[in-house]
Amino acid sequence: MRRHQLDIQLKTPEQIEKMRAAGLVVAAALAQMRAAVSPGVTTAELDAIAESVIREAGAVPSFKGYHGYPATICSSVNEQVVHAIPSPEQVLREGDLVSLDCGAILDGWHGDAAITVGVGEVRPELLRMAEVAEDAMWAGIAAAARGMLSRRGRLTDISYAVERTVRAAGPYGIVEGYGGHGIGTEMHQDPHVLNHGRPGRGPRLVAGMALAIEPMITMGSPRTVELADGWTVVTRDGSVAAHVEHSMALLEDGVWVLTAPDGGRARLGDLVTAREPARTAAVD
Repeated sequence: MRRHQLDIQLKTPEQIEKMRAAGLVVAAALAQMRAAVSPGVTTAELDAIAESVIREAGAVPSFKGYHGYPATICSSVNEQVVHAIPSPEQVLREGDLVSLDCGAILDGWHGDAAITVGVGEVRPELLRMAEVAEDAMWAGIAAAARGMLSRRGRLTDISYAVERTVRAAGPYGIVEGYGGHGIGTEMHQDPHVLNHGRPGRGPRLVAGMALAIEPMITMGSPRTVELADGWTVVTRDGSVAAHVEHSMALLEDGVWVLTAPDGGRARLGDLVTAREPARTAAVD
């Protein structure tokens, strides 16, 4: 492992294999939470599911204790954008949209991912917003892969791909002040990955980089405010938000989406490294 520009941690292929193991733990936790989401379930119950999956895998929750954070997941409902603390008092209701953000440490390496899930019957426009966020995330990952393989890519090519996808889909707000990040032996590392911006700027995209790509978009204004608990970020205008995330790594022969069960192959095809075998797999 070595450092490159802006203190970016470049991983060896063997270290990325370890990150893949951590990523699969996160994927399993998210899958079990997704299956449990329904009206009447509390966010504390979802938190317990995630912690159980992570610890049974021999891993440790990344979030719990991070700068004093008290839980295993962030469970952000409706106008809550990110970092909402699970609670036994927060009961999911029909029509809610909930973002579940989860991280795990296995053998010293981190995985980090998030999904946005509808609760019961959800208004189509809200489900469409969540779909747009996911499309934007995958567009950013694809841009990273193409940029690395061409040897011409720069960090903000990811940002531009995310923004362009969102803007093309509708008048959604793109949350500023929060974004993706490097990941490895720490959950948050250089570089910060904006979800908006002009292409062709920042450090080159090279093999060994591992990044978490995480768009956050809203049905209204992108402006946010942090609540008095010091964690929960909500939209200032009360509009519903969506947040999705995958951790991915760049290798010499392509990208590996470390927190996707199939490594990203269903969405990215041949951009995925040969280290992820071509096979039929559950798609997150």
